[in-house]
Amino acid sequence: MRRYRLPADPPDLDRITIDGDLFHHIVDVCRQDVGSKFELLDGLGQAHLVEITSVGKRTAETRRLETRTLPALPKPHLILALSVPRFPVLESVLEKAVELGVAEIRLFFSEYSFVRGRDKISDSRFERWRKIILSSTQQSGRADLMKLEKPVPLAELLASFNPSTGDGGLLAYEGETPRRVREVVKELGRPERLWCFVGSEGGFSLQEAKVFESHGLHAASLGEQVLRVETACIALLSVLKYETGHFGR
Repeated sequence: MRRYRLPADPPDLDRITIDGDLFHHIVDVCRQDVGSKFELLDGLGQAHLVEITSVGKRTAETRRLETRTLPALPKPHLILALSVPRFPVLESVLEKAVELGVAEIRLFFSEYSFVRGRDKISDSRFERWRKIILSSTQQSGRADLMKLEKPVPLAELLASFNPSTGDGGLLAYEGETPRRVREVVKELGRPERLWCFVGSEGGFSLQEAKVFESHGLHAASLGEQVLRVETACIALLSVLKYETGHFGR
């Protein structure tokens, strides 16, 4: 079943009017017409099954058939902190992170980032990334929109990581490290927010690894093979979800 995200909470849930860009997407692009049924996701964690009752030039009217509550993200909330990789790679990661239930992606610049300044990322490209998140949210039927902030330098991002307020974290590191991911996760216990740091192409430098360690972020290995950025993100997030019980709620 198709799902679409409402841009704002409608005043009347029983009779939802579709207009603007959402009308164009549903009627013009997806060819939905009178009698079509689909779900509209609101910003309150609910999915409304509706049927189109009439279609005009710029608006469509629907009637609500039923409503279901979407599951909230389980804790600990996963925060993927990612050194800016090549843009096509980042777009793939955004899509998969939404599907895997990441609460937030925090982009940062490091020694091996694909770009190292905000001026290299246009507003139109950032808007494209937000649209990818929206599309993946609709496809997966997720209740909330994954947060995405504009990139900041690594030092600035680490300043916002605070174990005393419920943060715990680790970094995927391809250098020599004695511990696997599951061992580090067990040491962390049950934080409110579990940060996982992943480098861009080239990973992290030895100096950066020491900086992470000084902030209480322990290096963890994902195995002997060197993984691509998108593979490392998916593998790490999957292991974290398993070890924290997200898959078996």
